[in-house]
Amino acid sequence: MTSVEILYIGGPTSVITLGGVRLLTDPTFDAPGEYAVGSRTLVKKTGPAVTAAEVGPVDAVLLSHDHHPDNLDTAGRTLVGSAPLVLSTASAYDRIGAPVRALPTWEHTEVGGVRVTAVPALHGPKGSEPLVGEVTGFVLSGAGLPKVYVSGDNADLDLVREIADREGPFDVAVLFAGAARTPLVPDAPLTLTSERAAEAAVILGARHVVPLHFEHWGHFTQDGPTLTKAFAEAGLTDRLHLPEPGETVRL
Repeated sequence: MTSVEILYIGGPTSVITLGGVRLLTDPTFDAPGEYAVGSRTLVKKTGPAVTAAEVGPVDAVLLSHDHHPDNLDTAGRTLVGSAPLVLSTASAYDRIGAPVRALPTWEHTEVGGVRVTAVPALHGPKGSEPLVGEVTGFVLSGAGLPKVYVSGDNADLDLVREIADREGPFDVAVLFAGAARTPLVPDAPLTLTSERAAEAAVILGARHVVPLHFEHWGHFTQDGPTLTKAFAEAGLTDRLHLPEPGETVRL
């Protein structure tokens, strides 16, 4: 089976290379700074380990959502404008237009030899959709290729179970973690906790887990050490890969 390579750029941003196809997740290339989001302020603490210019051409952007700057910042928007294809939600298409293409849940498209399927995601607890907005995840698959799940900002394990039932098991799970918290939903995390990330790995049958979006922003309440601890306590240390920013993991 062909390997998958994941270049970790920082935050939710990575380049996943599968079957020679290069897919960029949630582009964030700004320097550190503050972003006003309604009455809230999101603080970016660390810039990207790789610049947009250094990333080079990609075949498509996998954009989980466009309306939060920690998933699509100013420099990311510039990149999206010149990308050959951006797969995202219907609301992202409504706000941005081309080259964004809305990919409805459970529908798929082909990018090179990779099938990209949109899968459900919920950016917080059940019932928070009107507050947090529409988000999506992705499944990457193809003949002779590893099957990869990219969670986006999903916090709901019931959706993970549905995805596993329909699309699993997975060779690689790219899980957005960090237990993000903001005043928008003060009583619950908006992304997977470290413990739920470990549980998701089991549900998905994932042989390898590469967490993203657990550091570099001030609203994360958990980090790499809590992921390491949670996976160790679950007996899953051998599945967890925590690359340094700028490092490529080959699986």
